[in-house]
Amino acid sequence: MQLLLIHADFMEYEAKERTKVAEDIEDERKRRRVEEVLAVLVAVESGDDDAVVEQAAQETLGVARTVHAKNILIYPYAHLSSNLAAPELSVNLLKALEERLKNYEFEVHRAPFGWYKAFTLRCKGHPLSELSRRIRGRHESAALRAEERGESRFYIMDCDGTLHEPQSFDFLGLENLRKFYEYEAARSRVVDRMPPHVELMRRLEIADYEPSSDPGNLRFYPKGTLIKELIKSYVSQALEECGAMRVETPLMYSMDHPTLRSYLDRFPARQYSVSKLPEENHSLFLRFAACFGQFMMGKDMEISYRHLPLRMFEIASSFRLEKRGELVGLRRLRNFTMPDMHTLCKDMEQAVEEFRSQFRLCMNVLRGIGFNTSDYEVAIRFTKDFYDAHKDLIESLVSMVNKPVLVEIWERRFFYFVLKFEFNFVDALSKASALSTVQIDVENAKRYNITYVDANGEKKFPIILHCSPSGALERCVYALLEKAYMKMENEGRLPTLPLWLSPTQLRIIPVADRHVGFAENILKGFEGVRADLDDRDETVSRKIRDAGREWVPYVAVVGDKELENNILTVTVREESSMKEQKRIGITAEELKERMKRETEGFPFRVLPLPQRLSKRPKFVGAS
Repeated sequence: MQLLLIHADFMEYEAKERTKVAEDIEDERKRRRVEEVLAVLVAVESGDDDAVVEQAAQETLGVARTVHAKNILIYPYAHLSSNLAAPELSVNLLKALEERLKNYEFEVHRAPFGWYKAFTLRCKGHPLSELSRRIRGRHESAALRAEERGESRFYIMDCDGTLHEPQSFDFLGLENLRKFYEYEAARSRVVDRMPPHVELMRRLEIADYEPSSDPGNLRFYPKGTLIKELIKSYVSQALEECGAMRVETPLMYSMDHPTLRSYLDRFPARQYSVSKLPEENHSLFLRFAACFGQFMMGKDMEISYRHLPLRMFEIASSFRLEKRGELVGLRRLRNFTMPDMHTLCKDMEQAVEEFRSQFRLCMNVLRGIGFNTSDYEVAIRFTKDFYDAHKDLIESLVSMVNKPVLVEIWERRFFYFVLKFEFNFVDALSKASALSTVQIDVENAKRYNITYVDANGEKKFPIILHCSPSGALERCVYALLEKAYMKMENEGRLPTLPLWLSPTQLRIIPVADRHVGFAENILKGFEGVRADLDDRDETVSRKIRDAGREWVPYVAVVGDKELENNILTVTVREESSMKEQKRIGITAEELKERMKRETEGFPFRVLPLPQRLSKRPKFVGAS
């Protein structure tokens, strides 16, 4: 909401002509003159809500009292903003602002909305007679506000299915679970220190902040783009293999669509609204998940019980207006890439079995990306009624991960789902971030009128599962970098990425110019491997050091001995430590077979940069 506050000797207006969105008014409201007035020119913006009205009222009262105005005139003035709310919402919020201000010592008037009006005012001209205010909307759903109020209780469930109060639970040997519980109980996502992965993402030339964009929208360099594309291909393959159909839906939707508007208030995320064109008459928002498009698609489909469970997915950008204090590196973004699968199930029994299957799917997907169950903590959240009816399901999930988990029980349901889990990575700053998640949705089939025909020919509403088997791709990269850092700090091991995700998998370093030809011939034999050649005019020790700083998994130094024996001396980073390098003698063919075995079953992309290091630009300057 934009406010222009003018302390005036008087302001008068006359409504001349209706527009197509004009509110109906009595004749006496078509003209008015108000003396000794604080004129409040207002533009209601997309995303504004009751919280904005309260803030606007407090700002107005503060100014009116400071300048000793006797009256307040609320005057709709669309020219203050290019991101206007829908007319109906604007009128409602202007009326709400009027009613709020009437509770105080001022006489309050409001000019009509949607009319062409002539007006005259005489500004008093003192230092505080012209002020402007921008009131930002919270962009928070009722579900998010309910979540932040903490209408739930936490427990630790052990492998026997017993619930324990966290305060009395023995966390010996479960340090990350303790950190995760404390992070969840605090309900604070603010980051007060820079996590290690931020320096790493820049030094490794994976990603960086983009100062010309909105915070939480990053730039990705060739190496980072490659890693994201590889994870995207891997997750797509996993979902297609489990029978999911890939679709594509819009990134932008109308906030005024009645079904979407209803759903916005049930999803625990902050909406990312965008400016609309002047000729448009509806507000827009960028999607925070792929739900909308897939649900609208499902509504138009003809579905039989024989088609169920029916799975659809896509992997594309999503947007959430996260708070500035929560935005840091790749951990929490406003623009992120998320795999999002939705499964239609004929009843709760089928949904429960599918939930159990997708829990296992998420474990397998994360394992392939580089995370074992020891790398993440599990949260299982549900309503008390669901737990009473499906306690065996919850216990089976704990058995699958074979370690205690954090449980959150809601006395009542304030989301659209009755059950969800997340696999949460705990980083070097003891902050937790969700990777995989699956939810059982009991609301949206009816909300979107998604139906299937059962065996008796009757239309029924399905149960819907929401699944993101890896979580945001950027968050996977964050977790991989943080895991590598902690492995170095805690175990003294060299930080690495999985071989299939390493931008350069093999680097060949010739000792002298006379070895370059031999190195080039070796390079030609490594098709299907991201191999490069360090032909720069640098010392061998500098080249080896730079390969280490880039986390290159295999580094082959080629000199006279290698030329004579046709055996490569290769440093294996995964088997090396901070104190000792693991070097092996191996033929080029044996090395290629070894690398092929390590990457078998994973997608492949070619080297994202010139093969010769002498031809490469530097994306990140010295910091």
